[in-house]
Amino acid sequence: MSDLRIEATRGELVESVHRVSVAVVDRTGRLVAESGDPDLVTFWRSAAKPFQAMPLVMDGAADRFGLTPRELALCCASHSSEPEHLAATDSILNKLDLPESALACGPHTPLSPVVAEDIARRGIKPTPRWSNCSGKHAGMLALALHHGWPIEGYNTLGHPVQERILTEVMRSTQVSRDDVFCAVDGCNTVCFGLPLRGMATGYADFATSPESAATRLREAMTGNPDMVGGRARPCTDLMAAFGSGLIAKIGAEGVYSAALTQHGLGISLKAEDGDMRSAPIALVAVLARLLDWLGDGSGTVALGSGGHHDRLSIRNTRGIVTGVLRAAGDLRFL
Repeated sequence: MSDLRIEATRGELVESVHRVSVAVVDRTGRLVAESGDPDLVTFWRSAAKPFQAMPLVMDGAADRFGLTPRELALCCASHSSEPEHLAATDSILNKLDLPESALACGPHTPLSPVVAEDIARRGIKPTPRWSNCSGKHAGMLALALHHGWPIEGYNTLGHPVQERILTEVMRSTQVSRDDVFCAVDGCNTVCFGLPLRGMATGYADFATSPESAATRLREAMTGNPDMVGGRARPCTDLMAAFGSGLIAKIGAEGVYSAALTQHGLGISLKAEDGDMRSAPIALVAVLARLLDWLGDGSGTVALGSGGHHDRLSIRNTRGIVTGVLRAAGDLRFL
């Protein structure tokens, strides 16, 4: 049996292959399935966002500032800069009585091609609120204000906000401080490097924890999947199809983490070359194999209605389909 991989075809030939490493753990942290290297150390990137938002709820900041479930979902999001995402960012900042300039994230082209084309046509220049990470940063600012910590440098390693988040990351993933690598993320705050197995353990814990903070964030994400990604985005489509049965969060450089909540399984994977096109296809392949193994017919139905992210047509400059990006190989069950 060969490991999971994503193949790019052209005509009848496989033109290139993207290797994928996967870790699947149960609620006890036991590895139940794998592919490639389940202990591959890589950066969690935006798939860590629910854990970066956890102290916001645990410490009482979300209640103090009256954050709604949709706003909490945005704090866990890599959003598409759609109107509802910008409005929620503005709402959080208004509740904090802070200007947009307090956000340490930089602007970028919206992740949604539709939104990006629209603002280019209208001559709109994105500002920090347009960042897909603006909700996460607004949540960090709320945490700082709640504790009376300075908002200056809230995004940097060593600031109390980041130390508090790091503590939560270690607790959830069961990875010690010496084994967590810290660096600067694309949105100008701290990101965490750790084994895929640890990431999966964090998601299994998130999916099953009876703690009120975890429950609120779970319900915020699964109840408002449109806020976690956006139209036609895999996180949004898959969670909308599964209802409360799936949490899914993509990260940069080919990372994806997810949890099958009813089964208590946490999943993390990495397209080893960082190919972002491959990550959603790999996740769908993992979910399909797990649901088959679990005998979960209802989950399989949900997966089939989740936006058809199981493959991607490859087109040339004329829009003609020349091949497909597809999953091949399998998981190893332990």
